[in-house]
Amino acid sequence: MAAEGNSEGRAAARPMLTDLYQATMALGYWCAGRACDPAEFELFFRHCPFGGAFALAAGLRDCVRFLRTFRLQDEDVQFLASVLPADTDPEFFQHLRSLDCSAVTLRALPEGSLAFPGVPLLQVSGPLLLVQLLETPLLCLVSYASLVATNAARLRLIAGPDKQLLELGLRRAQGPDGGLTASTYSYLGGFNNSSNVLAGQLRGVPVAGTLAHSFITSFSGNEVPPNPMLTTAAGGSPKVDLAASVKLWLEQVCACLGLGVQEPHSGERAAFVAYALAFPRAFQGLLDSYSVRRSGLPNFLAVALALGELGYRPVGVRLDSGDLLQQAQEIRGIFRTVAAQFQVPWLESIPIAVSNNIDEEQLARLAQEGSEVNIIGIGTSVVTCPQQPSLGCVYKLVSVGGQPRMKLTEDPEKQTLPGSKAAFRLLASDGSLLMDLLQLAEEPPPQAGQELRVWLRGSQEPSIVRPAQVEPLLRLWLQEGQLCEPLPSLTESRAFAQWSLSRLSPAHRQLKSPVQYQVALSEKLRRLADSLSSQNAP
Repeated sequence: MAAEGNSEGRAAARPMLTDLYQATMALGYWCAGRACDPAEFELFFRHCPFGGAFALAAGLRDCVRFLRTFRLQDEDVQFLASVLPADTDPEFFQHLRSLDCSAVTLRALPEGSLAFPGVPLLQVSGPLLLVQLLETPLLCLVSYASLVATNAARLRLIAGPDKQLLELGLRRAQGPDGGLTASTYSYLGGFNNSSNVLAGQLRGVPVAGTLAHSFITSFSGNEVPPNPMLTTAAGGSPKVDLAASVKLWLEQVCACLGLGVQEPHSGERAAFVAYALAFPRAFQGLLDSYSVRRSGLPNFLAVALALGELGYRPVGVRLDSGDLLQQAQEIRGIFRTVAAQFQVPWLESIPIAVSNNIDEEQLARLAQEGSEVNIIGIGTSVVTCPQQPSLGCVYKLVSVGGQPRMKLTEDPEKQTLPGSKAAFRLLASDGSLLMDLLQLAEEPPPQAGQELRVWLRGSQEPSIVRPAQVEPLLRLWLQEGQLCEPLPSLTESRAFAQWSLSRLSPAHRQLKSPVQYQVALSEKLRRLADSLSSQNAP
């Protein structure tokens, strides 16, 4: 298979990003003459994350990219030879060199789909040795992507539809790859943009950012701008000395606010002027480097009003410390007062952005009715998923040579469901979600209006359901290595995720003590699982 040449393709995981036991099992299959036995694995999770009742499926695009570029290089095989027994058959290593995914078939939930425990996110079929080797990389690509997308979706549900959410967790992420993944899939989960430039370059995530405290504190106030002259927004002449204009406006602003003209920090003002000269159409004031009320706010207003005379409009202010909700309310009040004093109505609606280790509880407070906060920057709480750092996805064998396989174990919760399966979402007449249904792939699909006898997971008695609508869940993306349909763009998957979440009932969508969504088995799948369990019991 030809490797993808674009920059996004180069960001895919490498085949050697795996666990050693995948290679030792591969050798075991080879020695047993079973390398090419047809096999199927399923990738799924057992519990919804964060104590919620849903997850968002993510990482499919990365998985497809990985499979289409999968190839062990000479140096990869040489390293494997150094950690496997010295008397390993050289033909085994030749086989590894020949491997690609041209014989692999992939079915999966579309990115942004609602996902529930036990329902496959991926179904991977192909030669046993090869699809075994794919386990760890696929888990790595799907687990964290789905976790962070779900975390972002929870934060979006708390924030509501109108607040802008900015992901700025790159510096807090678990390494560069974790940072790129978090920025990508927090956007899919509902964030508006990211501070991560690489996510913008490679993945098309909208990027945003202005300035930090270091920029402001680097100015003392003695600096003279090399070119303080600024033309009007319309491009007319003459140019205006922005620094001089700001100084005049500062006197009026301080008089309006009851401050002495010497109180605002001159270095902060110089920094604001410098930034406004560089970005007259995108000026934002970071207000808390010194004192919000006595320095940051009057300095911002002076620059904003000077820009306003020239036809420019500031894009906002940002707060990064203190009681963010209370300060935002006070600032909005001052904006209204100053707007009325100087007859500049645009000042009333300047966006207020906040950041500072915001978690779910703080976000709920900032998003409450009456809040004057417009933009919320979240870093650590979205990228590190502190409530649950892992989704716990697993990749389990379900058939070999067309025969079902089942893991029993000492823990009933870790038992797997045998056989190649199909998955369907059953809906009521009003379009609400009833349950997901797993059945054997050989069974005819359920029909709308047809009465079904199903077994809810964990139930000892069957249930009867008559769905008004039936939706197949798993789509065919790769067949024998060939892409079957174009992958949606990240923006399209983001929109699909928001639509998917809108279909959840309030009882399933609530973040604390939600009603758990039901997943059911068909009668035939239940009987097969019971039969194999009895046959393999000691």
